[in-house]
Amino acid sequence: MLLPGYRHTLKVKSIDHKGIWLDAQGEQIFLPQRECPDEVSPEEEIEVFLYLDRDNKYKVTTKMPLAQAGEFALMKVQSISPHGAFLDWGLEKDLLSPYSEQGQKMEEGRRYLVHVCHDEENRPIASSRLERFLLKENRDLSEAEEVELLIWAFTDLGAKVIVNNRYEALLYKDEVPPGLKRGEFHTGYVLRIRADHRIDVTLRRPGAEGIKDAKTVILEALKVDGFLPLHDQSPPELIRNQLGLSKKVFKKAVGGLYKDGLVELVDQGVRLLKK
Repeated sequence: MLLPGYRHTLKVKSIDHKGIWLDAQGEQIFLPQRECPDEVSPEEEIEVFLYLDRDNKYKVTTKMPLAQAGEFALMKVQSISPHGAFLDWGLEKDLLSPYSEQGQKMEEGRRYLVHVCHDEENRPIASSRLERFLLKENRDLSEAEEVELLIWAFTDLGAKVIVNNRYEALLYKDEVPPGLKRGEFHTGYVLRIRADHRIDVTLRRPGAEGIKDAKTVILEALKVDGFLPLHDQSPPELIRNQLGLSKKVFKKAVGGLYKDGLVELVDQGVRLLKK
């Protein structure tokens, strides 16, 4: 049985002037001509998204929503009904978030981070009760591993993030660059696995590669007027706001640039040396 709410690769059964018919495990589903790929032939396979129309009948589209079942995304409330809130997920039919699945009562026009899942009748719905769908303790990640991060919420410690659509993790305050927004996706890295198996992440490559990236950031900033008013005693917030770097990484990168003979350290900051 093909579940709605997922991408599926289906075989073209037949073609007519109105569109194509796709084989969905014995059931034929129509894809209108306006959405058909160019030069498609019978027996070819195409990727489509399966969902339910307003009459709860199967429908397919080559458009992909903001998230499929099992994924998270920031979605805007289009309207409120007696059944819940209808969210814009990028398809013709909006996605329902029942009142029972709302962590806080949703309001029209606002955006909420939600998880796409199924109700008891296997209909795709949205839930803002995110903790129910996330693991807190690591099971399969390794330190320095590259991961996908979704910015969830900001706290006094930094930013709560969702890792690989599976884990809850923390991006510490000194790792949060200016301009970071809720609902954004970023490539990140596992910074550490704590003793309690919780996960800390970073947006910068760990180790030597991360320092190399930071050196590039500092050199680019120095190209503006040849001087950065930042040094060992600068507040971490000032360094983070200007460069998007933690103070620890900044100091290591500046030390590397100094050893490379590219900068000099003066009382008030860092000066670029002329070649």
